[in-house]
Amino acid sequence: MASLNPYGKLNESDQERLESHRKTRRRITTIGLSSIVIVAVIVATVVGVSHSKNGNSGGENQSISSSIKAICNVTLYPDSCYNSLFPLVKSGNVHPEDIFKLSVQVVINELTKISNNVIENGIKKFNVSDKMTLAAIESCQELLSLSLDHLNKTLSLKDMKLLEAFDDLRTWLSSAGTYQQTCLDGLNNASIALSSFVDQNIKNSTEYTSNSLAIISSIQDSIDALGAIGRRRLMSFEDVEVPNWLSFKDRKLLHNPSSNIKADAVVAKDGSGKYKTITDALKDVPDNNNTRFVIYVKEGVYVENVRVEKTKWNVMIVGDGMNLTIVSSSLNVIDGTPTFQSATFAVFGQGFIARDIGFLNTAGAAKQQAVALLSTSDLSVFYRCSIDAFQDTLYVHSNRQFYRECNISGTVDFIFGNSAVVFQNCNILPKNPTPGQQNTITAQGKIDPNQNTGISIQNCTILPSRNLTGVSTFLGRPWKNYSTTVFIQTMMGNLIDPKGWLPWMGAAVPETIYYAEFQNFGPGALTSNRVKWTGLKLDISTTEAKKFTVKSFINGDKWLPAAGNISFKSGL
Repeated sequence: MASLNPYGKLNESDQERLESHRKTRRRITTIGLSSIVIVAVIVATVVGVSHSKNGNSGGENQSISSSIKAICNVTLYPDSCYNSLFPLVKSGNVHPEDIFKLSVQVVINELTKISNNVIENGIKKFNVSDKMTLAAIESCQELLSLSLDHLNKTLSLKDMKLLEAFDDLRTWLSSAGTYQQTCLDGLNNASIALSSFVDQNIKNSTEYTSNSLAIISSIQDSIDALGAIGRRRLMSFEDVEVPNWLSFKDRKLLHNPSSNIKADAVVAKDGSGKYKTITDALKDVPDNNNTRFVIYVKEGVYVENVRVEKTKWNVMIVGDGMNLTIVSSSLNVIDGTPTFQSATFAVFGQGFIARDIGFLNTAGAAKQQAVALLSTSDLSVFYRCSIDAFQDTLYVHSNRQFYRECNISGTVDFIFGNSAVVFQNCNILPKNPTPGQQNTITAQGKIDPNQNTGISIQNCTILPSRNLTGVSTFLGRPWKNYSTTVFIQTMMGNLIDPKGWLPWMGAAVPETIYYAEFQNFGPGALTSNRVKWTGLKLDISTTEAKKFTVKSFINGDKWLPAAGNISFKSGL
C-alpha cells in the first residue's frame, strides 16, 4: 500500500519486476546487431526486389517468414512479434512500413478486446468494493482508452513522408505504452491481486506496443543509414500536414500582458467575468478545436480540480501572475485518491498553453502523493507558472512538453513521469519533507529503451525554498528500468548531496538507466563524490548533450516558436 512506502510509487513486488527486467539488457545488444538485418529488408524494398517471383507458394511463405523474422528480431519480444504478424502478411513483397502498420493494428485489436472486459472481470473475481481500488480501476479504464487513442492516431497519418512523421509516431507509441504502465502502477498501489490479474491479461498488448515502437525506431535508424536514396524512395503515409503549431499569434499571446489579451472567455471570482470557475469556462471550448481558445483567469484563488479533457484542443489559460492567479485543491493518496487522479489541474487536450498562473496542492507532506499539475497534453507549454506541492508535485506524464521560467517546489520525486520534457530557465525549489524523508527532484519513468522520453533540465536554478533545513536533496532516482534524466548548464546550490543521485530502493540500480550532468555549476554541481553507477554519465560530449535540447529532444523547432517574443534555447 502507498502508505507503507515513503516514496510511494513502487512497492516490493514492483521492485522485483524491475529487477527481472534487467535481464533484457543482454538482449538489447542482440537487438542492436539485428537492426543491421532490417537494413537489408529495407534495401530490398528500395530497389524494388520482390521476395518471390517464381510463383511457388512454399517459397513465398518462406520469404515472408524470413522477412518478418528479420524485422521482429529488432524487438524486445521477437516471438510475440512474429507470432502476431506472420498470419497477417499475405504478400511475399514485404514492405517494412506495412509491417509497422500491421503491428500497430495488432495492438489496437488486442487492447480493444481486453479493455472492454478485463477490468469488469477483475472486479467480479476479487469482489472489489474499497474506494481506493475502485478509483484506481476508474483511472485504468481512462488510461487504456487514452492508449487506444494514441495507437489510432499513429494509423491516421496518411500521405506524409515517414521521415517527417518519426517523432510523432515514436511519441504516440511511447505514450501508449506509458498509459498501460500507469494503469498497472495505479492498480498495484491499490490491490496487488487485481494488478497481477490485469497485468497477465494485458501482457500481450504491452509487448505488442513495445514491438511497434521497436519496429518504427529501427526503420528510422535504417533509413538514416541508407542516406538520401532511402529517404527519397522509401515509404510514405497519406494526407496529414506537419503542424506549424505555435503560431506568431500564439507567441504574441505568450508575451503580451494580460490586459492586452483578447480572451474568448473570462473567469473572475468577483463576478466581473462570464464565469466564476475555470471548469465552467472549459465547457464552452469547442471539441477538437483547431484554433486557439483563450481563457483569461483574473486574480484570485480558485479552489477547484480542473480537467482540460482530451477533446479540448488548443486551450490557453492566462492568469494575472503565478502568485496572483492560483488554482488550488488538496486531493491525495492517503485520503483515497490515486496519484493519477489527485492533480489540482490536469491537462489531456493537445496543444495546451498556460501562462502567468499558479497550480497548488495543499494536502501537505504527510499526505504523500498529491499532484499540483499533471500534463499528458502533447505539444504543451507552461510559461511563467508556479507549480507547488510536496511529494509528486509535477506529473509530466507523457507526450512532448516544454516549461519556461516556472517555479517548481516540492519534496519527494516532485518532477516525475515519462514524457519528453525540457525545462529551461526554471527555478527548482526543494522544501522540507516529512521527518525521515530525503528530497529527490526527479523520478523519470521510461519503461522501454525505444521510448523517446526523458527529463531534460537546462539552464535552470536549484536552490532551497525558504523552509528547507538539514535535509539531503538528490537530483533524482530511477523510477523505472530505463529512467533517463539530464541536467545541463544548471546552477546547483549547496543543498545537493555530494553523491548526487539516490537508488530507488536499497542499493540496486539498473545498469540500463541514463543519467547525465553537463556543464553545471555552483557548489552542488561538483561531481568528484558522485555515485559510481554504470548509467551515470559525468563526461558526456557536447554532441551527446545536444540530443537533450529543445531542437533534438522534443523536436521543438517544429512546434515552438522559432522567433518572436517568447524566447527559448534551441540548442546549448
